[in-house]
Amino acid sequence: MAEPRISSIDGKLAEEFAAPAHVKEVKDKMAAFAQRHAEAGRCVVLITSGGTKVPLESRTVRFLDNFSSGRRGASSAEYFLDSGYAVIFLHRHRSLYPYTRMFSTVNMLDTLQFSASDSGEVVVNQQVLPNIAKVLKRYREVTNGQLLLPVDFSTLSEYLHLLKAAAQALSTIGSKAMFYLAAAVSDFYIPASEMPEHKIQSSNGPLQLTMNMVPKILSPLVKDWAPQAFVISFKLETDATILLEKARRALDTYRHQAVVANVLDSRRGYVVVVTPSTQDEVVLSKEEMKNEVEIEERIVTNLTAAHAQFITQQAG
Repeated sequence: MAEPRISSIDGKLAEEFAAPAHVKEVKDKMAAFAQRHAEAGRCVVLITSGGTKVPLESRTVRFLDNFSSGRRGASSAEYFLDSGYAVIFLHRHRSLYPYTRMFSTVNMLDTLQFSASDSGEVVVNQQVLPNIAKVLKRYREVTNGQLLLPVDFSTLSEYLHLLKAAAQALSTIGSKAMFYLAAAVSDFYIPASEMPEHKIQSSNGPLQLTMNMVPKILSPLVKDWAPQAFVISFKLETDATILLEKARRALDTYRHQAVVANVLDSRRGYVVVVTPSTQDEVVLSKEEMKNEVEIEERIVTNLTAAHAQFITQQAG
């Protein structure tokens, strides 16, 4: 396979975004993970999840953050695993995580109790966690099968470098690779060379910031780093009237395979999966939402079918 082309963004990443020290080690792990599962006949999906933090100082005290709990990425990971995929989960540190996400609002001490035998043994209170046995069993199946590789990030810089490393690592498995880019990525940043080293002092008066636009990482990912992969981006808007137009514009600009378009207020019950030739509404009824059906299950079903068709077309 030919080496990936060098894009103009590679230089910008090197100059303006500090790379994490462990990026090569993580890249090697992701490449080995992808190769092992591809050889076993599985597809591999790289899921990005959670928001990116943008520091305002080198020794960071203050930062800008993005609204995202990582719920969509974490739940989608479970449904991809159920669909037979191996998953690389590139997630914000301490954002929601597959399987444990279901218990994120529960106080851990409330879930534990002493056993009735008075032996001092601590057991799980299954009235507080009624589905814990089922979830634990599935989690053990996934971990014992080495089907989930977690990689965490905090800052925008870490995210960009790790996503590039993931793309290059998965490029070796061609069309069996899927990118499900659900993370909420900042649009603005301060270059490392322009960032103050120490805490910004309030005694200096009102703060004025000039921030640069974050380079569009989707373009080199599709064209240079993983050109044979199946790539899905997400488009979240608050104005429904511009949503589909922006989704179509993204497909025209970046030439990837699909956009999951959703409006902030209705994102848990309604999305549109937009491809160059189709436009599929994915909808949950009020009854389904009441019964805690998750729209991510339907999204994943739609996209795994599209990915299978993509692989067949690429092979032809």
